[in-house]
Amino acid sequence: MNQTINYIRTKTDLKPEIGIILGSGLGDFADTVEDAVRIPYGEIPGFNQSTVQGHSGELIFGIVKGKKIVAMKGRIHFYEGFDIKEVVFPVKVLCDLGIDKLIVTNAAGGVNKSFNPGELMFISDHINFNGKNPLIGPNEDVGDRFPDMSYAYDPALLEEVQKIAERLDIAHRTGVYMYMTGPSYETPAEIRMAGILGADAVGMSTVPEVIVANHRHVKVVGISCITNMAAGILDQPLEHEEVLTISQKVSEDFKKLVASIIEEI
Repeated sequence: MNQTINYIRTKTDLKPEIGIILGSGLGDFADTVEDAVRIPYGEIPGFNQSTVQGHSGELIFGIVKGKKIVAMKGRIHFYEGFDIKEVVFPVKVLCDLGIDKLIVTNAAGGVNKSFNPGELMFISDHINFNGKNPLIGPNEDVGDRFPDMSYAYDPALLEEVQKIAERLDIAHRTGVYMYMTGPSYETPAEIRMAGILGADAVGMSTVPEVIVANHRHVKVVGISCITNMAAGILDQPLEHEEVLTISQKVSEDFKKLVASIIEEI
């Protein structure tokens, strides 16, 4: 970790207040960062390069709405074959760089039948159906051995974000996100199960990062872009190209929303 932080400090001395993880198809927000310093993941000790379309792989430092931020343009996933410790290493770096708030975004499949593709869902809670917990192993002294996850997504920030979306007239929902392993999409039976268990959307990321951020006492805002209805909700196959297409369609609303969140939280 020290080697990673020291390398980053050779590139920028900016001390970020807010971290952002940009999920599939949502990386365009990075273009709004002022005075940007871009560091490819491949150059950073300890970072791995994502193999997934829509995850370019850059750590970006700069200013948004007067706030100092660091953005991950793309992430790596457990399904790419990385160990769960490797998956969460970048978010540990963000926390250790000094952020006190983290905005986590992803593309997700809608389980709740009242949802529509193109809507944003603010995450109120999650279900770790993957079963992998990044805190397994010796406890790092940055947090408790048994961290409380009652408020994994900070309720006060969630309420503030909901108000911002309403003021901007951006279509949004609030719901529970279920973390699945991937890379295969879920079966219709698995989606029916997810609904019974209380999930409103499913995806293949986010939860390990949120667990680590909570362990490090960083407050979290979670935003899912509902890019498609999950398997069995509609009578049609699922494709990653659809995820990217819908993400691009909501890009302007997403950028406007996240900029306002950064400005106001």
